[in-house]
Amino acid sequence: MMNRTRARHAAAATAALALTALSACGAAGTSSSGDSEEVTIAVPSWVGAEANAAVAKYVMEEELDVKVKMTQLDESVAIDGLNSGKVDAVLEDWGGAPKKIEQYVEKKKTVVAGGDLGVTGHIGWFVPKYLVDEHPDITEWKNLNKYKDLFKTAESGDKGQLLEGSPSYTTNDDALIKNLKLDFKTVYAGSEAAQITQMKENYAAKKPFIGYWWTPQWLNAQMELVEVKLPEYEEGCDADPEKVACGYANTPLQKYFNADFAKDGGDAATFLKKFKWTADQQNEVAAMIADEKMSADAAAEKWVKANPDVVKAWLP
Repeated sequence: MMNRTRARHAAAATAALALTALSACGAAGTSSSGDSEEVTIAVPSWVGAEANAAVAKYVMEEELDVKVKMTQLDESVAIDGLNSGKVDAVLEDWGGAPKKIEQYVEKKKTVVAGGDLGVTGHIGWFVPKYLVDEHPDITEWKNLNKYKDLFKTAESGDKGQLLEGSPSYTTNDDALIKNLKLDFKTVYAGSEAAQITQMKENYAAKKPFIGYWWTPQWLNAQMELVEVKLPEYEEGCDADPEKVACGYANTPLQKYFNADFAKDGGDAATFLKKFKWTADQQNEVAAMIADEKMSADAAAEKWVKANPDVVKAWLP
């Protein structure tokens, strides 16, 4: 996920498998047609992206009479899907595949930019505030080695554990640990949901933890977390994935469309181009899905019915 600029090898393997599966699915119903009969939206594996897709799906099906298919794909594979025409829309891109965007948007012109989602994303390393209250200087990266023993786990051995989510997420953290000479080890929970479970357990017990985390995220309203100050991000500081020694950028999240769909997708394409909301609105739907355990469809329906003026502005 997320202004994570280079994929890990594990992500690449996952992407290859997913692309193979995607290629076998057949083309999306709208990629080469006029008015849309079916729209395929790629959904990355975090709940904020699921919230976008769920609301877009509900509005298109209920207001535009357009059938929507959602397919879960990692960011990089989703961009490949736009290029091939197997996917019509990606509603939340964190800039994780810049070379593919350059190739498909600027050179091949098979993919077009769809504008801002309206949400600015940011990744960083975060610790709970109760830990900062006890150790005020722990928010400076240069002091992390001093506190590594607080973060040791069975998985990290004699190093401090940096908790990660899904191995499919693009992250600079292994390079950061190496290049900043930090005595830490990345340990993957396996998914966003699994990471949240671990964070909740640690937070309830007031145990020390540090992890790769991001905003916007619905859980941030329930936990008081403080970002560790990594070296300041500067343009290009993450260009070489092996040499990254800076923090993550603030990233206005972007939409991308298959070029044929953007041109010939009718009301569905017009709607998705206009679809734009705030981080608070996204978090509201995401919390219904992940925290209240509502189905994505039910959460979308509830939110759409409570926000008719917002939805009206999106309609063709």
